[in-house]
This record gives sequence, C-alpha cells and structure tokens, in this order.
Amino acid sequence: MMQNDSLMGRLRALVGGVEKRRALNEKGIERLRGQLRECAAGQGGEVSARGRAAKLAETYLQLDDSGRQQFLRLIALEFGPQPQMVAVAHTAYQKAVGTAEQWKAEAALRAAMRSGRIRILTQFNAIPQGVKFLVDLRADLLRYLPADRELAVLDRELESRLSAWFDVGFLELQRLTWNSPAALLEKLIEYEAVHEIQSWSDLKNRLDADRRLYAFFHPRMPAEPLIFVEVALTDHLAGNVQELLDVHAPLFDQKKADTAIFYSISSTQPGLRGVSFGNFLLKRVIDDLTRDFPKLDQFATLSPIPGLASWVRKNPQSLADCAIDVPLEQLVSGVWANDKKLQRSLREPLIRLAARYLAEAKRGSGEFPPPYDPVARFHLGNGARIERLNYLADTSVKGFAQSFGLMVNYRYELEALENNLEAFSAQGRIAMSSAVRRQARPG
Repeated sequence: MMQNDSLMGRLRALVGGVEKRRALNEKGIERLRGQLRECAAGQGGEVSARGRAAKLAETYLQLDDSGRQQFLRLIALEFGPQPQMVAVAHTAYQKAVGTAEQWKAEAALRAAMRSGRIRILTQFNAIPQGVKFLVDLRADLLRYLPADRELAVLDRELESRLSAWFDVGFLELQRLTWNSPAALLEKLIEYEAVHEIQSWSDLKNRLDADRRLYAFFHPRMPAEPLIFVEVALTDHLAGNVQELLDVHAPLFDQKKADTAIFYSISSTQPGLRGVSFGNFLLKRVIDDLTRDFPKLDQFATLSPIPGLASWVRKNPQSLADCAIDVPLEQLVSGVWANDKKLQRSLREPLIRLAARYLAEAKRGSGEFPPPYDPVARFHLGNGARIERLNYLADTSVKGFAQSFGLMVNYRYELEALENNLEAFSAQGRIAMSSAVRRQARPG
C-alpha cells in the first residue's frame, strides 16, 4: 500500500510537469505490452489495479513523443474485441432470439464486444489525476491522428468515455473574481484564446464590478477550468472590442445595465474536442445573470469571425464580387486602416463581404452543410441569430489577420432560441436580423 501511495504521489507530480523524456525501445515495448495485458485482464483487487494503472500512466508521461505514439498504438491495435469470441456470442444470440435466453445471450454478446481498450481507459480514470491524465492523453492522440489513422478506433472510444465522464450534469458553474486563487487566475491568462490577456491590470479589468467571468469545472479537475466566458454589463450592443478591453475606461454602473455582452469564450482542454458543453455554459450564465440583474433584457456576443480571411483566400473572386480591389495580403495586414479615405471606401464592401460569408459559406457537402465559420456554427447551433456586423471592431494584429478587423454580434433572444435552433438543425436556416440579411443580398 505504501508503495502504491508513493506511486500516486509520483504521478501527481508528473501530470502537467516538465521532465526529460525517454525513448521506447523493443525491450520496453515488450514490458509495456505485458503490463497492458495485466491491466486489460483486471488481475488482482482494486488496490492492485489502481497501482498498475498509475505505473502505466507514469511510464507514458516519461516517454518522448515517439514513445507515446507507440504506447497508444499498442492499446489501439492489440486490445480490441476478440473476433472469435464475438462470433461465438453472436451465433448464440441469433439462436436465442425469441426464446427465454435472448436477454442473457444479448448481455453475453455485449460483453464480448467490449474491448480491452475500455478496461484500460477505465482503470486510468480511477487513479488520482486520472481524469486529467486521460484528457491530456487524448490531446496527444489528436495530434498523432492525422498521420496515423489506425489510432482512430482508440480516439472514438476515448471520446465516448470522456463524453460520459464530462456530462454537463457533473459540471460545476463558478463565477471567478479577483479574489479567486492566484494559480487559477494565472490559468485564465494562459488559456484565454480569443483576446489575449496582456497583463494583470488587463485581467483585473475583466473581473471588475461591471464584468463577470464564469467557468465550468469538473469535480475531478477542480483546479482546471474547462471552458470560460467573459461578460461585460452595458447599456448598449457593444461593437468595438478595444473599448471593452480598455483598462482606462470608467467603471460602468452595473445597476444601469440592460445588456450582457459575451465577448470571449475559451475552451481550455484540447483533449476534450468533440465533448460539447459550451451551449450549456451560456444558458447557465444567462440564468445566473437574469437572477442577479432582473433589468437585463438583451444578451448578445461580440464575436470574432475567425474563418473569413481563410475563406476569402480559397475564394478570391469573393473580393471582386463585393467590389473590393484591395489585395488580400494588404487587407490582412491592416495597413489600409491608416488611410482615412480607404477606410471610408472599404466600410460597406467589407461589411457586405462578411455578411455574405456568414450567410452562404459552408463546410463540407450534404443537404444542409454547416457554416464554414466555427464561431458561427457554435452560436447558430445554440439558437442565436446574427444581429449586426461591426466595422474596425478589432484592430489588433489578430483581428485584421482573421477577419480584416470585423466582428459580429450574435443575439440570444430567449423567446426565439428554440425556433431558431430547430430551423437551423432541420433546415440549415440561418437566423439573422433584417439589416444583415439586406447586406448579404447579391448585387
């Protein structure tokens, strides 16, 4: 038991730590294969299983990138269901259909199809820091996947496990403030993915009395925000992120607020890609804000348009279609914004370009392909509507590079969310204000 406790402590120190990593040689692969077999077989009691899983996790964390990929390949390729056992169980089930033995045979077939991969992943989940270990392991897996498609079967099983373990019913919503632990505030700075936090003064501004910051946490990862949203309380539909982030701007009287602006939503764990809980975060936050500020009657975002420039690069004729004769590379540089005349002349054409992009650009094929823009997919998929396009709303280097400085407001009108979502899901219909719809029209 003392040995296992020591091993658990070693694992806690390794997760998230930085240490020189080693390669995995042939002898190491054979030893690892044997350990994985013991883990998949579930030999020994609970204490033995936890110690064995912790030792395997420690081995994984000590490996270099190539070694980790070999580790994952072993699990993916050698610990699936046994075809012969599945065939026998399937035959028995077919014979039992319609008899009193059908349900017993069905259970046996289900057990035969359960892979050793699942048993290994479940044992990892049971150890201290095990949930965080598996989230980080999947982040590695996703990096290897494009060049190693044989890992896809492991990714599907791990994503399924994580979706169950990170069900929204298990998550805790917390409001973070300037008085939150310093280590947690440092992670906000590290994880902010939309508008980089420039300093502690910048962070303090985002946590001031006229602001709110909410995050989802998992009880097994209490020091790791999974996703967080930053909110500004205002009396208008904000259209400029520089104004929202201005640390010298006067404090707004929150008692006068009738509008909540969600200006940054950041997912923090790459290993949870495909595990969706962002929509539940916004709904929970809206409920919380409505309770604290009954006068709020407008909920909207000030969002980037991250796919616009890349879509234009793939569809260069879109510039000419909107009567824009400025080269793409000049547009993304932002230099043109220093020329007042050019700035004025490009206003309507660039807004028209963005409107058409949000209304028409699609990803993939099919009867109702989703929008090309990832932020649009998220908000439209939550029942929001495209409310307004904002010119020179983000004049940072990143803002020009991804969307020529434009941003968009998505409005969450509570009475319309369900209808918008149903129309978007069933018919691919994009909800938008009449102004944006006019801007998106051809001609």
